Parts: sequence; structure tokens; C-alpha cells
Amino acid sequence: MQHMFAPSFAGQEKPPALIMRRLRRRQEALVGKRRGRLFVAVLPDAVASARIAETARHLRISHGLAGKPVRPDHFHVNLCVLDGRVGPTIDGIESVKESISRVVMPSFRVGFDRAESFRNGALVLRSEEGTIGLDILQQRVSDALDARSGKARPFTPHVTLLHDGYRVPEQCIERIEWTVRELVLVHSEVGSMQRHVARWSLTMHE
Repeated sequence: MQHMFAPSFAGQEKPPALIMRRLRRRQEALVGKRRGRLFVAVLPDAVASARIAETARHLRISHGLAGKPVRPDHFHVNLCVLDGRVGPTIDGIESVKESISRVVMPSFRVGFDRAESFRNGALVLRSEEGTIGLDILQQRVSDALDARSGKARPFTPHVTLLHDGYRVPEQCIERIEWTVRELVLVHSEVGSMQRHVARWSLTMHE
């Protein structure tokens, strides 16, 4: 005998399936309908972000730059842009998440000790020797997303500070370091909005 307070779902779709379907549609709308860029990145911690912001402020003032600084919570090292590799759908993103979850890499230290402008006007932080771990991680992420074997893909680890028409020559800065402990899948929308779609912790050993 059915309990008097137990709802009957005879001939009806069960709520969990309905909820999941609605959630899926909402996520599709969130990711798919807004233009932007999807990429895998490494983010600095709060202390490093504050130091990066201060360095950007100093460089902007000392060189008389007018470009708008990147927000501290948007600082990142872009490892792999997914535009063209995956459609902006939940199935496509789930496929990316599954692939990246197979990346094996221990946490590591990264450091930036110089600033310069790229040809496109981006003022960035760089390093010749402090970003070797990022080179390795970028290759492993790329390999996980593309099963085809091949030579290392072109990659210049950097943190963008701002964009400006004046090109700042390469110069040394006080070294900024942090420990890389995770990967983040970022959806960058038009209008400088960023959403963290997924995160993966790096392993402690290989």
C-alpha cells in the first residue's frame, strides 16, 4: 500500500532526470551562447597576484602607458587554447575534462624575472629559466588533448599585464614566484569576464 504522503510518478518522468536535463540546458546556454575563448591555464596564488599587480602598476607609471591593466583575478599563464578543438557544448567540455584528468605532473615552482612587450602590444612577464615546469606541463596537456604524436608545440610561458601601443623593452624585475598546484579550464567571455569551468589538482608524484 502506497504511503499517503509518497508522490506518485506513474506515467511521469522522474524528477532527477528532469532536473539534470534542465541543468544541462542551463549549462549549455552559459557556455555556448556567449562568445569568448576556452583555454587551459595555470593561475598565480593570491600573494603572487598581488605582486604581479604591483609590478604592472609600476611599469605602467614608469613608462607612461595608457593601457588598462588586467584584473588581478584574471592573471594566468595560458597553456592551451581550445578554440577549434572543442565545440562550446557540455559534451565537448566533458571530453576535454576527461582528457586533462589523465595528465600526470607533480606540483612545481614557477618564477618570472623579466618584463617586456610582445609585438601585439601585450606587456608581459617572462623568464628564461624559471618556467621549465610550465613547458613540460603545456606539452603534457597538449598531448592529452591530441593523441597524435609530434614535436613540441610553440609555447612562450608568460603572464599578460596589459596592452598598449608603446612597446616596453625587455627589463629585469624582482622575481615573482608561486607553486603550481592545479590546472584550470577557463571560459573567457567578451567584456573581460572569466569563468572557471573545471579544476584539476596536480599529482604529488609521478
